Amino acid sequence: MFDWNDLRYLLAVARHGSTLSAARFLGVNQSTVHRRIAELERRVGHALVKRHPSGYQLTEFGKSMLPAVENVEASIIALERQIQSYSRELTGVIKLTCPEPLVSRITGSPLLALFQERYPALRVEFVMSDRYLDLSRGEADIALRSGEPEDESLVGRKIGDSIWAVYGSKSYVQHHGRPWRVEDLADHAIIGFDGMLANHRAAKWLSAVAPGARVAATNNSVLGVLMAVKSGVGIAPLPTTIADMHDDLVQVLPPVAELDRGWYLLTHPDLRRNPRICAFFDFVVEHLHLVRPILMG
Repeated sequence: MFDWNDLRYLLAVARHGSTLSAARFLGVNQSTVHRRIAELERRVGHALVKRHPSGYQLTEFGKSMLPAVENVEASIIALERQIQSYSRELTGVIKLTCPEPLVSRITGSPLLALFQERYPALRVEFVMSDRYLDLSRGEADIALRSGEPEDESLVGRKIGDSIWAVYGSKSYVQHHGRPWRVEDLADHAIIGFDGMLANHRAAKWLSAVAPGARVAATNNSVLGVLMAVKSGVGIAPLPTTIADMHDDLVQVLPPVAELDRGWYLLTHPDLRRNPRICAFFDFVVEHLHLVRPILMG
């Protein structure tokens, strides 16, 4: 019916208010803009723009078309982005964000070496932060997170379970004994979660089951809580993944069902079909026998 490329000229005139400004934006002659708009009007059978003292404005018909034209533009931009992604093929950096305690477990496993062996032109780079990074803004490409995904704009899949139990140091247990039931936590010193972790499920669980317990210390990171527990000043729930690595810690209460969550591999929909991201996702799923011990201990 018409040349879809002519829609660019209509959008440029609508946004810049004149054929001269539209021509400058598009990098063409002003006469080209006039010609392409006229051809588009001839094809659709209706006037699309009209001349005003202040410049060009869309006609009522042109305004009614504008949302659909903008949708076409958005689709073309997305298509161009996809083509550009594929053109880069399997080269470059994959920015992976995950909880800091997992980094040493991932690098200490054969997972990345096997990935590098299969994809020598790809490199995984860890992006660490004390907050969830925004994948839609490009702060990272892939996120490895525990708990049900709160950002509905992300896509991915569950790849394991996050299990938490209550731990104390051997020195703490030697001097203060151990809780044998959840109800016993009220009689012990605990390590609390604050700052970024104030609303964490572990913090809420402690407040619910031991509201009167003495808080010996607080910390705003899981590693900080781990170190406080290792120091012997109190006990706290911790991921079994990292706590079981430490010989000086004792699991004083078994895994807490209320704290169980899934581990998810997530990315932004715009990146999901990117060859680099596809390669990493497929590799992780293929090697779940290596990934799950990293996540679950």
